[in-house]
Amino acid sequence: MNIVIAGGGIGGLTAALALQSRGHRVTVLEAVRDPKPLGVGINLLPHAVAVLDELGLLPALRGMAVETSALVFANRHGQAIYRDPRGLVGGYSHAQLSIHRGELQMMLWRQACARLTVLSGQRVVGMREESGKAIAEIETADGPRKLSADLVIGADGIHSALRRRLAPDESAPCWRGVMMWRGTSWAPPFLDGRTMVQAGHSRAKFVVYPIAAPREGDGLQLINWIADRRVREPEPGLTAPDRADWSRAGKLDDLLPTFGSWRFDWLDVPGLIRGAEQMLEWPMVDRDPLPRWRLGRSTLLGDAAHPMFPIGSNGATQAILDAKALADALSAHADLDTALAAYEDERRPLCARIVDMNRREGLDAILDRVEALAPEGFTNLADVIDPAEVAAEINAYKAAAGHRTRTIAP
Repeated sequence: MNIVIAGGGIGGLTAALALQSRGHRVTVLEAVRDPKPLGVGINLLPHAVAVLDELGLLPALRGMAVETSALVFANRHGQAIYRDPRGLVGGYSHAQLSIHRGELQMMLWRQACARLTVLSGQRVVGMREESGKAIAEIETADGPRKLSADLVIGADGIHSALRRRLAPDESAPCWRGVMMWRGTSWAPPFLDGRTMVQAGHSRAKFVVYPIAAPREGDGLQLINWIADRRVREPEPGLTAPDRADWSRAGKLDDLLPTFGSWRFDWLDVPGLIRGAEQMLEWPMVDRDPLPRWRLGRSTLLGDAAHPMFPIGSNGATQAILDAKALADALSAHADLDTALAAYEDERRPLCARIVDMNRREGLDAILDRVEALAPEGFTNLADVIDPAEVAAEINAYKAAAGHRTRTIAP
């Protein structure tokens, strides 16, 4: 099958590699003329790493990532509420990887360029069907062009042009008043040098994890961090900041009044913020789940299909799982309509469920309960909340989000 993919991000490139490995002729069209390793850190959950392993990419991934040993939930005083083992030590078949988003994208880009057709500076702005073919409508620096294919896949992000075919009247992304500041800083390793921590509560949360091994010489480690802060109370019709302001440079004055006193025994949060080599600001947004992803000879994946709040490390992971599910469906069903229906039936309900769970704060709800019960901290967690209740809630979220371990620890 001749397939065009709109978007050369993590989801689009993974889909391209998965589809090419099944014998399809794939062309990736990326709007950016000269892609660069932009962004900060992300986490790849083990079930996403397994997909990339199937594509022969695990050795390259291990060379550019940190194998996450655990996710620790903590209060705003740095006291641990729950430690959830991750990756191989948590009973999974594969590691969980903390990695620089841009470095991962560039590795996938190089692999795709070596195996299939990748064209940059090609923005897909629409799609139509003619004589049983899908026609991608493209804008380039040299003017408009079109490209014919059997299938066009929209992997073009939260502002997807192909999504607009399915939801032409859709409003701006949904915002509930939370802004995110993302940064990377060189700092001494904390805890075991492989741990991810979520500290605080839904009104002010700090997520931190290393994305590179300690460097030679000074032993410092590249630490990725995300600071979430509620700046507006949620209300119907709340409008996110203008899209032109997304990914703008953050300012210390935005963060230090809230996080300036968060000094833990194991981490100096304000010191980490002040030491940032870059700091960018985004609104925390998602979109309402769509009733369908396919229309004729087109379908969606990744943020084009199911943009969600970045809770539970699900963004890139779910896009990668979309890629495998779509490749599997096209291999299992000769009829395109049947294949696209099978892909959507597998992925759309699960992703809609994750969107809903994350809107209800996902695992952050645990942090909120502890903050409400013990705002000044605790001496003994069991005096505040039943640890078994916390474990059950975490395992329930993980199961709903598609985590699969060989054995799930109590």
